[in-house]
Amino acid sequence: MSVATNTVGFMTIVRKEYSRIMRIWVQTIVPPVITVSMYFIIFGTLIGERIGPMAGFDYMQYIAPGLIMMSVINNSFGNVVSSFFGAKFGKHVEEMLVSPMPNWLIILGHVSGGVLRGLLVGALVTVIALLFTNLSVVNLPVTIAVVLLTAVVFSLGGFINAIFAKDFEGISIIPTFVLAPLTYLGGVFYSVDLLPSPWQEISRVNPVLYMVNAFRYGILGESDVSITTAFTIIIAFALVLYAFAIHLMRQGTGMRS
Repeated sequence: MSVATNTVGFMTIVRKEYSRIMRIWVQTIVPPVITVSMYFIIFGTLIGERIGPMAGFDYMQYIAPGLIMMSVINNSFGNVVSSFFGAKFGKHVEEMLVSPMPNWLIILGHVSGGVLRGLLVGALVTVIALLFTNLSVVNLPVTIAVVLLTAVVFSLGGFINAIFAKDFEGISIIPTFVLAPLTYLGGVFYSVDLLPSPWQEISRVNPVLYMVNAFRYGILGESDVSITTAFTIIIAFALVLYAFAIHLMRQGTGMRS
């Protein structure tokens, strides 16, 4: 396919994903914004006053970057897994597979949809956070790079989950048993330095910890981990997941019956 044809194919998938997000915005955008607002009210306002400052910041300020990143992670993953599995379930994935579009373009289009929803919800959650506390971005390039890379990583994770899923229960297993524990143990609500051994060492193998802390560094200038290490881990996960998704598409995994 020529570059122009590839561009048309890519933009078609992106427009379809954007239309899907906005058509069912009551399901895709409103629930995560309400959920995070509850986190700000309960953890930030009620419990935060009893916890006091953390790492030199007001507790509400400290958890705000983590809650924004948690929204990006959940919505990037959720958008791609539901969209691509929906294509499999509705049998219109075959139209993409028999089209001249290469596999990498199909992956890229769906990942772009996941990134779009993740950033959209993340932006709305940021607005909600500003109603509760003051945030000033310390390092804008780091903030943008981390949130984009994290959205890409979890969009790829959602794509792979959708490939393996055989029914609607299959698309909820990973978010329930893998994504949620990793997110809650990823330093969203606390500094990893507060954990006793061996939980601190165990937490440091959690990739979400590096994403949350790198994003917190971009906004507050505070991090429990090395920023260089965080970027290395996030980029490595993105490359490995992309290569795995390409391999699965070439093998026809989950799409041949």
